[in-house]
Amino acid sequence: MRERRRAERVDVTRRRLVVGIGAAGFALAAGPVSAQVITTPSEGLITAEHKVRNGADSVPVYEARPSGAGRYPVVIVIHENVGVHEYIRDVARRFAREGYVALAPDLFSREGVAQMSAMGKVREAVGKVSDRQVLQDLVATAEFGTRQPYARADRVGATGFCWGGRITWLLAATDKNLKAAVIWYGRIASPQKDALHPKDPLDLAKEVVCPVLGLYGEADTGIPVADVRKMEAALKAAGKAAEFVVYPGAGHAFFSDYRPSYLPEPAKDGWQRALAWFARYLKA
Repeated sequence: MRERRRAERVDVTRRRLVVGIGAAGFALAAGPVSAQVITTPSEGLITAEHKVRNGADSVPVYEARPSGAGRYPVVIVIHENVGVHEYIRDVARRFAREGYVALAPDLFSREGVAQMSAMGKVREAVGKVSDRQVLQDLVATAEFGTRQPYARADRVGATGFCWGGRITWLLAATDKNLKAAVIWYGRIASPQKDALHPKDPLDLAKEVVCPVLGLYGEADTGIPVADVRKMEAALKAAGKAAEFVVYPGAGHAFFSDYRPSYLPEPAKDGWQRALAWFARYLKA
């Protein structure tokens, strides 16, 4: 993987990362910006922006893939709770450099989250996005990817971060075409459910259809380790293929290199485990 780390002043880093999200949305995503931002160049890759149809509607999708001839497995990259911004695009390019067609749909595009300047407004908007709508958008994205001549239609995986981690759990329990999933600190159980979000991942453990790798932080204040162990036990009892890694001392968003929560060692280890997981189930 070609990537380079650059220690930059916070204001320079912020200006570069604002591209593609809008200043308000990025500020909400990042808070104080980490100086350890990973930058993955697009040279040698093919990148594109698409509008993928989902019935009468459409969802914006960022694509990154190898430029060489051949057919490549597809990985759906599912964003955090502020939509697709430069960090998510960079993660897609990292997967492309590893030989995947990476697709990152903006699942909040209808709500205009990227233009919001108050976190309360973001939470309100995100709370109105139904699991059903999101899963339909993801299935449409996967179907778009597998129709392409450079993609392997029989090898589709998904990975998600934070909010997208929970959604990846739901996708792994509903999309029978999914072959593997890697979940980064996705919530397993919620304090309350509603009509738009009727089930937690823990409720769906018996329905998981593909091997899942879960990457969590021991010090994540929003996801107790006890919940992780409950999910691990439920999947084991259901005979599902799953592995969990809980990183000592790591909090939430330890992979998010643009945030102060970033921890290089757990992030590097998690990335290598994610690549090995997808290689095992998508490249075989």
